[in-house]
Amino acid sequence: MKKAVQFGAGNIGRGFIGALLSQSGYQVVFADVVEAVIDKINEDKTYTVHIMDVECEDQKLENICGVNSTKPEAVDEIAAADIVTTAVGLVILPRIAPTIAKAIEKRMDMGVKEPMNMIACENAIRGTSQLKKAVYENLSDAGKAFADEYVGFPDCAVDRIVPPVKSENFIDVVVERYYEWDVEKSGFKGEIPEITGMTLVDDLMAYIERKLFTLNTGHCITAYLGTLRGIPTIDKAIADEEIYGIVSAAMKESGDGLIKKYGFDAEKHAAYIKKIISRFKNPYLQDDVTRVGREPLRKLSPTDRLIKPLMTAAGYGLPVDHLLVGVGAALHYNNPEDKQSAELQEKIAAQGVRAAAAEITGLTDEALLDKIVAEYEKLS
Repeated sequence: MKKAVQFGAGNIGRGFIGALLSQSGYQVVFADVVEAVIDKINEDKTYTVHIMDVECEDQKLENICGVNSTKPEAVDEIAAADIVTTAVGLVILPRIAPTIAKAIEKRMDMGVKEPMNMIACENAIRGTSQLKKAVYENLSDAGKAFADEYVGFPDCAVDRIVPPVKSENFIDVVVERYYEWDVEKSGFKGEIPEITGMTLVDDLMAYIERKLFTLNTGHCITAYLGTLRGIPTIDKAIADEEIYGIVSAAMKESGDGLIKKYGFDAEKHAAYIKKIISRFKNPYLQDDVTRVGREPLRKLSPTDRLIKPLMTAAGYGLPVDHLLVGVGAALHYNNPEDKQSAELQEKIAAQGVRAAAAEITGLTDEALLDKIVAEYEKLS
């Protein structure tokens, strides 16, 4: 039987990537540091994905096991895998890279010539390329040559809302029905595996930015405006008429930039935006604005979901008024339990809004910075 190692046994790992691999006939080994989750997976050898949408469905997944990703056994599992996937967060990729490198060296020492592919399913641009860089930093010269020939690192774009809903069985997970997993065809080594729900694409950046500029942009603006209004969940926030108006207009602005950049069909992209907003309205997910708004420094960085679409649209001379409202709202995000939020507010208190915004976003356009400050003050 084909084997997959899924780094990260959190909600996305279990509810999205791990689930698709299991449904595709793989034995899925979840690698994580949370002993309670790994122990429960090994004890039950099954869990349920609850699809909560207009039509609800339960999917029972079997033929699974778990391993502590810091233990030597993890190296053995990876070395025996056909495919390795991750859903751990971008900052964790360098931490798992040494373990992956050891597994690649082990395959080399064993003379394994069957190709293995690694896909970092992270909410980031070219996460797999970042994983590959970290892995290669831990390989010997011989290991690098072996990986060049036998290990594929295809980049991907992932999209599924998986809120932190607590189930009676704590390894069960709640998801929306919609998902998208676009993987760059050229990055694979050997025969491309057939995986349920995986779409092979040639121009991945178009898909990455379509998702980043639409779902991620709209989602976080909804969260930040909802937080300012004291609204606890995404579905309730988007139901607010004023928030809906700002979010949908911001998504249109980011979409207009995409249409210019990639030549997307305007009508089809408008339908895509409409579909994304309908997902925000799903009352079954009860997705907290604090979850969606977390890590504001990352979300305000030059390559992420607020500033990248803003600069893309502005670069074509297109309106960005509502995207600027989103940036202003993000700068207000104040959640003491979120480390980045606390750091953001400390920067604003110490430097003032304008200087802090310039540092965090990397923006140098004086007119745009003036408008961000104006929107921030309007929202105060």
